[in-house]
Amino acid sequence: MEDFTHFNNSGRARMVDVSDKKITSREAIAQGYIYLKQETIETIISGGIKKGDVLSVAQVAGILGAKKTSEIIPMCHNIFISGADISFEIKEEGIKIIAKVKTSGQTGIEMEALTAVSITALTIYDMCKAIDKNMSIGEIKLLVKTGGKSDYNIIK
Repeated sequence: MEDFTHFNNSGRARMVDVSDKKITSREAIAQGYIYLKQETIETIISGGIKKGDVLSVAQVAGILGAKKTSEIIPMCHNIFISGADISFEIKEEGIKIIAKVKTSGQTGIEMEALTAVSITALTIYDMCKAIDKNMSIGEIKLLVKTGGKSDYNIIK
């Protein structure tokens, strides 16, 4: 049976002690989608959303989300983020969001990348909700994790 490291001897939640782990360079890439009507995508591209430049605001929000991850996910460590970037791919059915986050530390940065994607998508949703009631967010997943004990990569 696998040891569950997030429980103390009393079976209660705890933050894992990473003080004995080696400091390594770590990177995570996550992606997700927000599905929108084609007219909404065109309005975003043309700058016609009344709340402002949707992708610029969402990009900044995603970076802020990465930085604030430990404040909203209870067992996440507060880590120094050495780099964060959000990019977009406009698709016919919506927008693909890709977050790349880096650190040098004793614990991973996967949750920060996943949070960045989530907050980016939620910001797009918030900025477009007045004109598109059928938006949906989905398929948020980790693509790459490097550094630490093991690497993970599904986009070889």
